[in-house]
Amino acid sequence: MIVLYTANGCPSCRKAKKWFKDHNISFIEKNIFSVILKDKEILYLLKRTENGTDDIISKRSKVIQEAQIDFESMSINELITFVRNNPSCLKRPIIISDKEMQIGYDNEEIEAFIPRINEFKCEKEKCPHYYNCGYVREES
Repeated sequence: MIVLYTANGCPSCRKAKKWFKDHNISFIEKNIFSVILKDKEILYLLKRTENGTDDIISKRSKVIQEAQIDFESMSINELITFVRNNPSCLKRPIIISDKEMQIGYDNEEIEAFIPRINEFKCEKEKCPHYYNCGYVREES
């Protein structure tokens, strides 16, 4: 299942939601300001990054600049607590599945979330992913 972490008023989040809907790919939306992120969830997101906090934390966010946070000196528990209490520091959208993770919206990279043909049994038009399968077959 794809989880899309969003925020109100985020143009990139709207583009990502529209892309998934246009491609008939189901997802769970979690607005980072409406839903309190659990510590395990934040840790999971951090573990999935390639470059640690640089990938997922917006150093330009107001809360980070005002507090002059030094992430290098924080323990993992302090970092998780900070993110939970200040979700505005997260880059958006965060798109995550079992196999893929994308921070921000990118037209080309988001195609990694199109289900692979072999991941499900396709019965032509009966399959909810048939449009995507056809698209993948035509492009290959």
